[in-house]
Amino acid sequence: MSKQFKLSVARHYVLIGIMLTGFVLLAGRSAQLQIFDHEFLQHQGQARHLRVVQVPAHRGMITDRNGEPLAISTPVQSVWANPQELLPSRMDLSALAPLLRTSADRLNGLIGQRQGREFVYLRRHLAPAVAQQVMALGISGIYIQPEYRRYYPAGEVASHLLGFTNIDDQGQEGLELAYDEWLSGESGAKRVIKDGQRQVVENVENIRSAHPGNDLRLSIDRRIQYLAYRELKAAVQLHKARSGSLVVLDSRSGEVLALVNQPAFNPNNRRHLEPSRLRNRAVTDVFEPGSTMKPFVIAAALESGSYTETTRIDTSPGLLQVGVHTVRDMHDYGELDLTGVIRKSSNVAASKIALSLDPEYLWKVLTGAGLGVSTGSGFPGEADGYLTGYRRWRDIEKATLSYGYGLSLTTLQLAQAYSVFANDGFRVPVTLLQREGRVEPLPVYSPVVARSVRHMMESVVHQGGTAPLAAVRGYRVAGKTGTVHKSIAGGYSKDKYLSVFAGLAPASDPRLVIAVMINEPSNGEHYGGKVAGPVFSSVMAGALRLMNVAPDDIQLIHTQASQTEGPA
Repeated sequence: MSKQFKLSVARHYVLIGIMLTGFVLLAGRSAQLQIFDHEFLQHQGQARHLRVVQVPAHRGMITDRNGEPLAISTPVQSVWANPQELLPSRMDLSALAPLLRTSADRLNGLIGQRQGREFVYLRRHLAPAVAQQVMALGISGIYIQPEYRRYYPAGEVASHLLGFTNIDDQGQEGLELAYDEWLSGESGAKRVIKDGQRQVVENVENIRSAHPGNDLRLSIDRRIQYLAYRELKAAVQLHKARSGSLVVLDSRSGEVLALVNQPAFNPNNRRHLEPSRLRNRAVTDVFEPGSTMKPFVIAAALESGSYTETTRIDTSPGLLQVGVHTVRDMHDYGELDLTGVIRKSSNVAASKIALSLDPEYLWKVLTGAGLGVSTGSGFPGEADGYLTGYRRWRDIEKATLSYGYGLSLTTLQLAQAYSVFANDGFRVPVTLLQREGRVEPLPVYSPVVARSVRHMMESVVHQGGTAPLAAVRGYRVAGKTGTVHKSIAGGYSKDKYLSVFAGLAPASDPRLVIAVMINEPSNGEHYGGKVAGPVFSSVMAGALRLMNVAPDDIQLIHTQASQTEGPA
């Protein structure tokens, strides 16, 4: 056997030995991995693919008093990216950009600015169908996550009352802000396994269940809210006014059935929103109420015992000198009884009455009606109004107070104050939430006085009164007009007005109170009876029908009955 052959055989056996050794090592390593290190490796694998993810909880729904939705949360998807994974795939963004309603350059810039991070939002709140189209592109580093978006079915109609949430579903304005904690849900958590594309492939365990937010039922009636919104918007446009507000109150329960403002905004689309449109003017903006204050002075006079319904006040010659100041009427009304004072809206007579009353007593009666006092509605930013302490009153301040200058209030406060006459002299706290059970009312006037003033205010909407356009066919209406010169730096404007009307119906057994304020009408008319009165009439008529309140105008009822009578 040659030396060369022996060398060849040796090499053969060495090669076989190396191969056998390799197989043994591989088998041993496999056994180690599969048997001895199985649990360790499984843990390591899960550590790389096992994740704890948040389970979003939707925000509670806001409804009107009848359960109709005013604010709901809808499921959406948000698209995000991991820049560290996405940078090598930038060419793919040209297909992604149209789905996200942006440009590829903007996406590249957004991702490039965050190269050192692992998370960046590309688009929030996409419809689920669009999000699925995004994932169908199969771009590495692009992911989606479930979220909720707030939607307001009523749009502008209830915007000031509801407010809105931000992109993270947190309350920012209105009742969304006031009741944010109540409405907010509690997110849950679960452990899942994700694949290489970070998609969930298996739910491992539920760590914490998600709890949706609590629902909130408002006192608002969406039907009346829409009616009030429509009529107020039409009036503001007709009279080319700067703004306006209107409140409808259930006098018996104190529940706010409608609260609207102009100009309004769409909470579903706030891209070009003007901050001035966000204010809930009916609750946050104060104004001098003008002659709508006269019924309260008349009530105080009757309550004092120094006056009766037949007491006559001499207003001639149509002006009254108070110190160096002069109080004027539009005409010389001569002698007026207390009903005539309200019907003709005499500043001179109201001033004489106020000057004859004890300041402390008058102040207590006005504050008892809620003037200068917060309504306690709980709305963010609610104004208290302003009523000077009686110790600081001079004669001229006491006089002007009687016809609504020198104090300020909100439209909601004005409606609450008039509910005292509707409730036979008792003030019921107002609420924006549906009220369960009765609340203890606060006595302000005796029932006899409240009914007497209510009857006097009926003359305002009759011929010869200041607001026949505020009448409601088939119903007895009691109310009062206010035409106010706007306060400006250094005094009062001669050509800028507030047009106000506040009233209640049916006067025989009041159910609704409505207060209307139109700010700076500039289309020719500015008197409260002609600008705010017709708005009151339209809203009151529609609201009474919606609530199935029976007519109480006896003359109309008899007329209708005679028209339906015929031969048997």
